[in-house]
Amino acid sequence: MEKKQSGIFCFKFSLYFSKKYKSAMENQFSVFKKYSSIEQAQEVFTLLNSNEIETEIGNNIPPIDSLLTGQNLTPEFEIKIKISDFEKANKVLQSIAEDQINQVDKNYYLFSFSDEELYDIILKQDEWNEFDYSLAKKLLTERGKPINEELIKSLKKQRLNDLAKPEENQKPWIVAGYIFALLGGFFGIIIGYVLMTSKKNLPNGQRVYSYNTNDRQQGKMIFYIGIILLPIYIILRILLAV
Repeated sequence: MEKKQSGIFCFKFSLYFSKKYKSAMENQFSVFKKYSSIEQAQEVFTLLNSNEIETEIGNNIPPIDSLLTGQNLTPEFEIKIKISDFEKANKVLQSIAEDQINQVDKNYYLFSFSDEELYDIILKQDEWNEFDYSLAKKLLTERGKPINEELIKSLKKQRLNDLAKPEENQKPWIVAGYIFALLGGFFGIIIGYVLMTSKKNLPNGQRVYSYNTNDRQQGKMIFYIGIILLPIYIILRILLAV
């Protein structure tokens, strides 16, 4: 009887903890959109706030790990909202875009896109702005091409899983990190820290580690080797210089 009550208690506790964790994650701010100009970001910031979506805006300076991941090094202005508001925010922006597509010039570049290219825009919605996404759907509909929402949803989920996969082939950075760390170089510490902690944003607002478990463990080892050896080398240089 006591074992059964203990099991029930553990189950309820784990359920309570999972709900609390999920709630905390949904209320966490995450990057929703990135823009190259402050004017674009400010416009979206104002629009979302007017629709009662709590929004933050900031200037994102590319982190050091951009060198390893090959991401764009151009500074961007980020719009951050709660993960729980992502769906609502997308609907707001799409509603605005749908009002604008009726006034689009027929010379707009999407009119020359093939059906396959338009489907690709729908699948990779996060890589395009809301206007292009809405126009792609409209053009496919006008061409008599079906848009299976359930299939698109399934494909987007699969793409989300693909984007969540860790970056591959970090061996050159790991080797370089060990060499710099063993030589007492500060770059070894930086490489180790990046491999150990770097995360990337997914289109749904979720943040996942950029590198696999083994690479993160290697990064941790590199980081601590650098932390230990760097001050030793500094002390030795000071003593030798005296």
